[in-house]
Amino acid sequence: MSIIIQNVLLDERQVDILIKGGIINKIGHQLNLSADTLIDGSEKAAIPSFVNAHTHSAMTLMRSYADDMKLHDWLENKIWPFEKNITEEDVYWGTRLACIEMIKTGTTHFNDMYWHYRETARAVIDSGIHANLSSAFIDLGNETITKNQMAEQIELYNHRSEFAPNITFTLGIHSLYTVSKSGVEWTRDFAKEHNIKIHMHLSETEKEVDEWVEKTGMRPIEYLDKIDMLSPNLIAAHVNWVTDDEIKLLADNDVGIVHCPTSNMKLASGVFPYQQMKKAGVRIGLATDGAASNNNIDMLDEMKVAALLQKSSSQDPTVMPAEEVFELATKGSASLFDLNMGEISIGKSADLLLVDLNNIHLIPNHHLIPNLVYSAHSGCIDTTIAKGRILMENGKVKDEEKVIEEFQKSANKLVQG
Repeated sequence: MSIIIQNVLLDERQVDILIKGGIINKIGHQLNLSADTLIDGSEKAAIPSFVNAHTHSAMTLMRSYADDMKLHDWLENKIWPFEKNITEEDVYWGTRLACIEMIKTGTTHFNDMYWHYRETARAVIDSGIHANLSSAFIDLGNETITKNQMAEQIELYNHRSEFAPNITFTLGIHSLYTVSKSGVEWTRDFAKEHNIKIHMHLSETEKEVDEWVEKTGMRPIEYLDKIDMLSPNLIAAHVNWVTDDEIKLLADNDVGIVHCPTSNMKLASGVFPYQQMKKAGVRIGLATDGAASNNNIDMLDEMKVAALLQKSSSQDPTVMPAEEVFELATKGSASLFDLNMGEISIGKSADLLLVDLNNIHLIPNHHLIPNLVYSAHSGCIDTTIAKGRILMENGKVKDEEKVIEEFQKSANKLVQG
């Protein structure tokens, strides 16, 4: 399928963009080429779509279910008990709703960790977007569960072609404090053998770090270094409570780090040491976390929160300017997963958005990127294209009403018990 977007604003000039086979093929002024689909880009701007680098998509089912709580109390007394009743079908509809929310807010690729991998994958495929998916590995030190988790990962890996090309199989360790030493080391070895990404929560709260030091005599990142787990294939979310020495270890081993500002602020988990990470050369992406702790999965919203948090905490308004946080949400997050996206240029994957320059939140258009970061909301996005496939046009997503109806049935059933 080929698409031509005509007369669209790109980097402050009016151009046509030709998309062929899911790739940006040509960019120029008045290309005068034919295509299967023509999009009028007048009064619109083209920007790269977002990569949400850490989510638990089906947790849309728990949006505003448990708020204003400390992380470990929230997790152990509200979230985990709720999740015991979630079925495969619930996960499917929870993920479908999440995908629609992401499409409407400009995300075309996300990195997810959750239960019922196959139903999450089916929802992603049916939605048309793309994802790195991992099944949550949690064994709480139970050897029987550890063996079952290992077997599940192997089975999913062996059947990964069933979900191609929308899904990239990824290993998921919930955290050091919820996975046994044997489970962590098995994941490390399996990832090395098959060159797979590992997705995990790391050093999110001061409490978990202090308890880990008491248990092992080492800080979490020092421990991961000792067991040879730090590598470019490790994607670690949060990473708020770290020392300068730990940051150096992350940089030296090219570990990918994901900043989740809204979730961290809401759960009072700590402030991400962005300036220190950046200065050390650590690769950083941006993410929303799940809808139970955010409570949305909107990367436009996340960019603004990220920038304001860093400015406020440092008392320096020049920290994390708009262009910088926009890059974290696009090229920065994309680089963590070796994706050929994050910018609009010839040869890149056709993952892009058309934003409505007549939307009241983008008027006047003195500077587009700051407008998007500080002023825009989802209604500013008119069109979402993922790998050359139009997933939203004129603000409408296919099957949106049906998904909302089925999702609500699942949510009501879970709450009513």
